[in-house]
Amino acid sequence: MKKMKMSLKIKVIITVLAVAVILAFCSVLVSYNIYSETMDTHYEMLTMDLARTTAAMVDGDTVRELTEDVVEIYREACVSEDTAPDFDSFTDEDWENYYESFRSVTDSETYGEVLDRLSKIREENQVLSIYLCYMDMQTGKAIYIMDASEPGEACLAGDCDNIEPDNMALMEAGEYEFPAYITNYEEYGWLCSAAAPVEDGSGQVAVNAYVDISMNDVMKDRHDFLVRLLSVLAAATVALILLLVYVISVAVVRPINRLAAAADGFVSDTEENREGGSAISQLRIRTGDEIENLANSIQRMEKDINSYIRNLSRVTAEKERIGAELDVAAKIQADMLPCIFPAFPARHEFDIRAAMTPAKEVGGDFYDFFLVDDDHLALVIADVSGKGVPAALFMVIAKTLIKNAAQTGLSPKAALEKVNNQLCENNEAEMFVTVWLGIYEISTGKLTAANAGHEYPAIRRKNGEFELYKDRHGFVLAGMENTRYKEYELWLEPGETLFVYTDGVAEATDGESRLYGTDRMLQALNQNPDGIPEELLAAVQQDIDRFVGDAPQFDDITMLSLQRKDETADRMKKLKTEARLENMREITEFFEKELSSCGAPASAIAQVNIVADEVFSNIVHYSGATSVTAGCETSEGKVILRFADNGRPYDPTKKPDPDVSLSAEEREIGGLGIFMVKKTMDQVRYEYTDGFNILTLEKTWKPENRKESM
Repeated sequence: MKKMKMSLKIKVIITVLAVAVILAFCSVLVSYNIYSETMDTHYEMLTMDLARTTAAMVDGDTVRELTEDVVEIYREACVSEDTAPDFDSFTDEDWENYYESFRSVTDSETYGEVLDRLSKIREENQVLSIYLCYMDMQTGKAIYIMDASEPGEACLAGDCDNIEPDNMALMEAGEYEFPAYITNYEEYGWLCSAAAPVEDGSGQVAVNAYVDISMNDVMKDRHDFLVRLLSVLAAATVALILLLVYVISVAVVRPINRLAAAADGFVSDTEENREGGSAISQLRIRTGDEIENLANSIQRMEKDINSYIRNLSRVTAEKERIGAELDVAAKIQADMLPCIFPAFPARHEFDIRAAMTPAKEVGGDFYDFFLVDDDHLALVIADVSGKGVPAALFMVIAKTLIKNAAQTGLSPKAALEKVNNQLCENNEAEMFVTVWLGIYEISTGKLTAANAGHEYPAIRRKNGEFELYKDRHGFVLAGMENTRYKEYELWLEPGETLFVYTDGVAEATDGESRLYGTDRMLQALNQNPDGIPEELLAAVQQDIDRFVGDAPQFDDITMLSLQRKDETADRMKKLKTEARLENMREITEFFEKELSSCGAPASAIAQVNIVADEVFSNIVHYSGATSVTAGCETSEGKVILRFADNGRPYDPTKKPDPDVSLSAEEREIGGLGIFMVKKTMDQVRYEYTDGFNILTLEKTWKPENRKESM
C-alpha cells in the first residue's frame, strides 16, 4: 500500500483546528472590541465630567489675573508676538532665569490657594493630573499656568506644549471645550484627556482646565481580559478536537482502514485467491451509514472486476495476436508497392516518384508503375472503398488483376473493362475501387489513360503551372458488370509533369472539419512547378501536414508524379556561393548529396570530396574570385563536376606535374594538389569563357548492387 502523505485523522484535526482558530480569532476580536469601546466610553465620560467640574470650582477672575501675569512674562521671552521662545537654544542658566521670572506669581498666596484646590480635586477623584493652560492661538502653544500633578511630575508655570490639531480647529470655531480623547505618548503613557473652559465674570474664557486620567490600568485590564478569553477558547478547542478525533477514529477511520487493507489485499492476491474469496468478500462492516453502503458497493465491484479481468485477458491476447498479424500485413502491403527510387536508374527519359501514407495499419489506396515493354510505362493509382483489412484484401486483388491485364498489352480502356468484370464476380461484400490507369509511351510522350471514377489528374505544361485536367469519368470498378470505359490521349512535352492522387489528399481535414481541397493542392504544387517529382510530393505532403495540424488522419494519402525529362536541357545541378573558405562545407555537402542520390559508392564520394576541397581552396587563395558556382551532373556510374569562378584567368591543367621521384627537399614547392586532382579524376578540362574560369572534371565507377526502401 502506498504510504499516505497525511491521514484522515490528521486532516480532521487540522481542519477543526483551523476552524476553531478562525472562530476564536473572530470571537476574541469582537469581544475585545466591545470591551475596549465600553471602557473607553466610560473613561471618556468620566474625564469630561471631571474637567467640567474642575472648571466650575475655580474662580475665573482670580485665574485670569494669574494667567495675565504668566502670559506677560512668557511673551517677554518670545522672539516676536507670534513666535514661541527658542527653548532648544536655552542653557541651564537660561532655564534657571526663565523659571525665576515666574517666582513672583507662583509664590503668591492666591496662586497657592488655587493650586491647593486643584490638588484636592485630583486627590479626591484619584486622577493622574489636573492643570490649567492658556491657549495661545498665535503661537499654537498651550502655556501651563499651574499643574496639580504629583510632586516631581508637574509642569512648571511657563512650560508649554503644542495644541492638538483637533483642539485648534475647535478653538478657531469658537469652541473651548475639548471632548475627551485618548493618547499614548512615550513620555506620559496611555492617557484619557479632556478640557473645559474656565470663564471669568464677564463670560470670557480665561484658561482651559485639563484633566488626565491614566489608562495604563485600563490597558492592563484589557490584556488580562484578552488572556482569559484566549485561554477559555483554547481549552474549548482542544476538548472539541479530542472529541472529534475519537468519533472520527471509531466511526470513520477504522472502517475505512479495514476497507483499504482489504482492497490492497485484493490487488496483491493471485487470481485463484480472488476467485476463492478475497478479504473484501469476507469483510463485515456494520456501521449503519454511508461507510457500510461503500463496503457493500466495493464487494459488488469485486465480483464485476473478477469478471472483467477474465474477459480482458482473453481480449488482450486476441488483440496482441491481431496486432502482430496487422504489422505483418502492413509490411506485406508496403512491399507490394514499388518502393525503390530511382525506380529505373538506366532510363533518363523520365523521372517518376510515388508515396502512400495509410490512415490505419493497412489501407485501401495503392499505386503501381511498371514497364509493359521498353517503350511503354504503365501508371496506376487507385482507392478501394472502406478502410482497414477488408480494403487491403480487395486492394491486393485489384492491383494484381490490373497489372496482369496491362502487361498483356491491353489498352487502358480494355484493361479496366476486363478487371471490372473479374471484380464483379462473387463480390458479395459490394466493395468497389476507383482507378486511374495510364499507358505512357516513353519515346513520344503520348499518354493514353482511362478514369474509373477517380480524381482528376493535374498536369503542368512547359513554362506553366499545374492545372486539373477534367477528364471524363467512368463508373467505379466492381460497381456494375459489363461497364464500358472511355480512354483519352495526352501528350507530355519535355519538362512537363503529371500528378495523380487519391481523395485522401483533397479530403484531408483539419481540427475545424475544413477540407484541404484541390485548390490548396494546386497552390502547393505551383510553389515550385519546375521541381522534380520527389520535391513535388514532399511539398504537397508538408502542406497537408501544416493544414491538418494535430487532427487525426482520416483517409489514406497516396500520390504519384511523372515528369518527362528534357534531354536537350542542361541536367547539371548547380550551387552558387561566395569564394570564402567558410563555404567549403557547403560545397562538399552539395556534391555528397547529389552522388548519394544516384547511388555512388562511398569510395567515389570520398574522392570527389577531396578533389572539391583542393579545387575550391585554390580558387579562394589564388584566383581573386568573389563568387564560385559548383555544378554536378550524375548518371549511371558517372559524375561530371564543374567549377566556374569570376577570378583572373588561370589554367591549372598547363602546370607541369611535379617529379614525385625526387625527395621533398629537391622538389619545387606547390603543384601537388593539382597533380592529385588529375590522378584522381578520369578527365580534367579547362576553358575561359565570358570572363569565367571553367574547370570540368569527370569520374566514373563500377555500379554496385544496392537496395533502398521508402
